[in-house]
Amino acid sequence: MANEAISVFDMFKIGVGPSSSHTLGPWRAALRVLEEIRSRGLLEQVSHIEVLLYGSLAKTGHGHGTDIAVKMGLLGEDPETTDVGLITEKMDTIAAEKKLNLAGSHCIDFDPSVDVAFLFSESLPFHPNALTFLVQFTTGENLSETWYSIGGGFVVKEGQTGPDAHQLVELPFPIQDAKDLVFWCMKTGMPIHDVVLENESAWRPEEETKEGVLHIWETMRACIYRGCHHQGILPGGLSVKRRAFELNRRLTKKEAYENYDQWLEIVRRSKGNFNEILDWLSCFALAVNEENAAFGRVVTAPTNGAAGVIPAVLMYYIAFCEDVDEEKIIQFLLTASEIGSIFKKGATISAAMGGCQAEIGVSSAMAAAAMAEALGGTQKQSLMAAEIAMEHHLGLTCDPIGGLVQIPCIERNTMGAIKAITASQLALQSGPDYAKVSLDKVVRTMWDTALDMNSKYKETSDGGLAVHIPLGLSEC
Repeated sequence: MANEAISVFDMFKIGVGPSSSHTLGPWRAALRVLEEIRSRGLLEQVSHIEVLLYGSLAKTGHGHGTDIAVKMGLLGEDPETTDVGLITEKMDTIAAEKKLNLAGSHCIDFDPSVDVAFLFSESLPFHPNALTFLVQFTTGENLSETWYSIGGGFVVKEGQTGPDAHQLVELPFPIQDAKDLVFWCMKTGMPIHDVVLENESAWRPEEETKEGVLHIWETMRACIYRGCHHQGILPGGLSVKRRAFELNRRLTKKEAYENYDQWLEIVRRSKGNFNEILDWLSCFALAVNEENAAFGRVVTAPTNGAAGVIPAVLMYYIAFCEDVDEEKIIQFLLTASEIGSIFKKGATISAAMGGCQAEIGVSSAMAAAAMAEALGGTQKQSLMAAEIAMEHHLGLTCDPIGGLVQIPCIERNTMGAIKAITASQLALQSGPDYAKVSLDKVVRTMWDTALDMNSKYKETSDGGLAVHIPLGLSEC
């Protein structure tokens, strides 16, 4: 799509774990189906709904809560605002009563064991993450819609030939690849984050964009803090123990504090101790992805499975690098979002399409570019940082044990964060004009690698660790 318009709020979406493509995407697809039914004025005439899950959504759907997400969407719940503490109660009610209150206002018969079908052996050609909604009305009419969850919470309806109305905007600085971004930066003299901010003005006033980006950070920050203070076993049957809680307690030396600000002051006292700083970076990333695995509220960055990398690196920047005000936080996230959009346009951010290189690799590249710019790097150094980070994630497979976003996904976020910081430091000490590999070349290479990668390494739990760990037998 020429000059595809992707906003910072497309790359960073507030939602519910554990997966952007398997949870948030199907949830949003269900909401879109409700919109279509409402637009036809037929909500009260719905008599029955059946949902068919194909490909990767079927094979790892139980572990990712795809069936839960679809039901929450049909209830009309907003993934950004719904009370995550009530999800289990809502699911238990539907299962017990075999009823679903469609859009929160129209009750229909609904047996989740029958009306959500996991078609393990069937796939649709456009994308591995496919689901079909079959709707019957009392009028005798029927509605069938197939949706594809293409990564990062993005959804596309089958047959859609053009961009959404949201994307039909004229950007002052249209960007399709890294070469375009460099062109506009050189032409205007603006840093990456200012180019992005100018483009965001096509959708909304500048102050509204800044407020929204700060809300994204506040959600990330709250997720880190929650994850550092929750202990126990993650759901799903693998008996994975949360580690951020114990790591945080050990690093704070059990010192008392009552809120985030007091906690941050304790974190900052580790400045100068390299080992403790590395431990804190891991703690930040673990905290986010343990919350994600427990169906907590997270931000796609650019996906749920990779949601811990950017918050961890940004928290590292805030805690250990320099005095960081709100403007610098906004700049960091704007720059990161643009790198993510370049990968989405030129390759994929879906593990079901490209393996884990498309998730952890992309998030690491996003964080690396943002970090390099935040530390005073030039536009070209920032893009070099993104290239270095992705170059050393090429070929990374997605092989979640038991179809759960836990092993190896949670630890991989710590690795992605560390690589992002290393990449930014390498770029800051290098001359980009002498680099042999450009960001555009590594994006193309990533996509070629994705096309060559065996499907069993693309979020199916049919290969890799998922078949070599006894507890990780594929759900299908």
